Amino acid sequence: MVHFDLGNISTGPKDYYDILIVGGGPAGLTAAIYAGRAGLTAAVFEKALEGGAVTQTHIVENWPGFVRIEGSVLGEKFAEHAKEFGAEIVTAEVMKITYDNEYKYIHLDNGKVVKGKVLIYATGAVPRQLGVPGEKEFRGKGVTYCAACDGYLFSGKDVVVVGGGDSACDEAHFLAKMVKSITMVQNLPYLTAAKVLQDRLLSNENVKVIYNSLVKEIKGKDKVEEVVIVNNETGEESVIKAEGVFIYIGLVPKSDLLKDIVELDQYGYIKTDENMETNVPGIYAVGDVRVKNLRQIVTAAADGAIAVEHAAKKYF
Repeated sequence: MVHFDLGNISTGPKDYYDILIVGGGPAGLTAAIYAGRAGLTAAVFEKALEGGAVTQTHIVENWPGFVRIEGSVLGEKFAEHAKEFGAEIVTAEVMKITYDNEYKYIHLDNGKVVKGKVLIYATGAVPRQLGVPGEKEFRGKGVTYCAACDGYLFSGKDVVVVGGGDSACDEAHFLAKMVKSITMVQNLPYLTAAKVLQDRLLSNENVKVIYNSLVKEIKGKDKVEEVVIVNNETGEESVIKAEGVFIYIGLVPKSDLLKDIVELDQYGYIKTDENMETNVPGIYAVGDVRVKNLRQIVTAAADGAIAVEHAAKKYF
C-alpha cells in the first residue's frame, strides 16, 4: 500500500493568519517561505495544484542551480519548502476579497471567511485564447494550451502550434519528439523567442514555420481536423490538416478578485510599487499577475520574497 504524506495541506483553515496568500505558484509559495522565516503565520489558498502553472511545464531550464528540472518536480519542491517553514496550504477557491482598516478578508467557496493583517495576491495568469470559431468547441477535442499535459495524445499526428515566443518554441520542441509534424503559425515575420530556443526548435526536421499569418478558424466534426489560416499581408487563406492545435499567444492576468479594489493597467495587470504593494495598504501583488517586464519563475519567487520582507517590517 502506498502512503502519501500530505504535510500541512488543509481543507479547514483557521479563522486568522498574519498573512493570507492567494495562489500557490512560485510567487505565493516563496512568500509563504519568507513568512515562516519571519515568524509569521501564513496560509496559501490554492484551488488547483500546488506549484501553479510551473507544474504544467515539461522541463524548466532557467531555474538557478538546475540545468534542467521537470516543472512538476520543481513545483512540488516549492510546496515542500513552504510547508517546512510552517505554511498551511488550503485547498479551496477564493470567491471574494474584502477589507477594512484593520484586516483583509477572503471569502471561500465553502462559505468560510478567513481574515489576516496582510494579503498577498499571487494568482498568476492564464493562457490567452485566440477567440476564433472552433476554439471553444474543440477544447479538449484537439485544442489545448499545454503540451506537457496533452502532448502524448498526439503521438504520431500532425499538429499546429500557434505563437512564436518562448513558450511556443519551447513546447513545440518538446512536441517534436512525439508528433509526426508541427506547423508553427506566427503572426509576425520572425519568431520572438530567445535565440537558443529558436535554434533548438528549428533543428527538428519535422517542424516548419509559417510567418505573417493568423488562425481564422479551427474546423472538424467530432474533433479537430483542419486549421484555416490567413496571411495578414496578402489576405490569402490556406488550410492546414491537423489533429491538434497548441495555443501559446500570451497570458491574461487573473486579477478579477481585485479589479474593483486596486489599480490595474489597461491590460488588467495589477500595479504595484517596488515592494510589490498596491495602492491599498497591506495588499500586495506578486508574480505574473502584476505589471512587470519579465514574467519568469525566478522573478515570481523574488516578488514573493520582497513582498513579505516589506510587509513584515511595516505591519508586524
